[in-house]
Amino acid sequence: MRQMKDFWLSCGHHLLDRDAGGALLVTDELLKAYLARPELAPPANACIAERTLHAALLTNPRRPVEAREIAAIADSDARENWSLMLVFRDRLIGRGTVEAAYLDLVRHGVGDTPPLFLNHLVHLILRNLLDRCEDPFVLRAAELFFRPQRLGVHAGALIAADEETIAGGVAQALSPLVAMLGLPPTGEIDVLNEDNASTYWSRSDRFDMALDLTAGRRGLAALGEAIERWIGHLLAVTVKVEPLIEAANVNLVWYVGLDAEATLIGDALWNGEELDATARERIIGLYRLFEEARGEPIYLILAMTPERTLRMKPQNLLTGLPIARLEAVS
Repeated sequence: MRQMKDFWLSCGHHLLDRDAGGALLVTDELLKAYLARPELAPPANACIAERTLHAALLTNPRRPVEAREIAAIADSDARENWSLMLVFRDRLIGRGTVEAAYLDLVRHGVGDTPPLFLNHLVHLILRNLLDRCEDPFVLRAAELFFRPQRLGVHAGALIAADEETIAGGVAQALSPLVAMLGLPPTGEIDVLNEDNASTYWSRSDRFDMALDLTAGRRGLAALGEAIERWIGHLLAVTVKVEPLIEAANVNLVWYVGLDAEATLIGDALWNGEELDATARERIIGLYRLFEEARGEPIYLILAMTPERTLRMKPQNLLTGLPIARLEAVS
């Protein structure tokens, strides 16, 4: 039997099991991993109340926690962190699977849930639904769902590089890509291509491969495939997502912005406003989504900010599409 390649080990997918429908079950091991985060692990000078609570939850991560236990923690930042974490934990436990908890959050309000936690759920869900994917281009494109990107143009190509990797890298010899993006020196970043695609598996957790998002090339098509799989896994609806090279004969009967900037652009177009050249340049991709039960296509817009960053909002694909909610998870 051929062995499947592993990737994204840092998301902790090995800590979870699957239910009969293929969704990720919330395990004690996952809950304990959250307790090990630096925001929750008590420092050496933590009060006895915080250390006692942390130790008790490591023993039983599903243990109910009373308000007085939080109030007894001396440090105000620690009290806030614990309060946020326990609301998040209880949501995970209450829904049973990672997918159901994420759907519950995006449909009923994320409240004060830290973006870090939301992005981790997206990371886990994508690792689950892409488990048997062997196309590094689709995997790299899926990183856009949970990793902010910095965009730059080089030799006529629109290149996306991981923002955190660039910002947090150790200064080394200036890479051509980093120089092109006009960013501080960092570790070497390569643009994913046919020649180096096989190296993605060994470096997937470094997030140090950039993606060409030029219209008509493989990057945007790969992102379209990741979108198809995301919708299919969470909504149990089969869709076809087609990248468009140019915005010709586009009738925005229904559209979804895949990020905040794209939503603003879509709203402007919907209201009959003319986009100026600057706004048009911020559009990264335009897709046409087809769903069998709907006659007219739905358009998806992807755009970068004036600062050339991209922060995709994959929840918009779950809350903004006019399709039946026959999700595979409950």
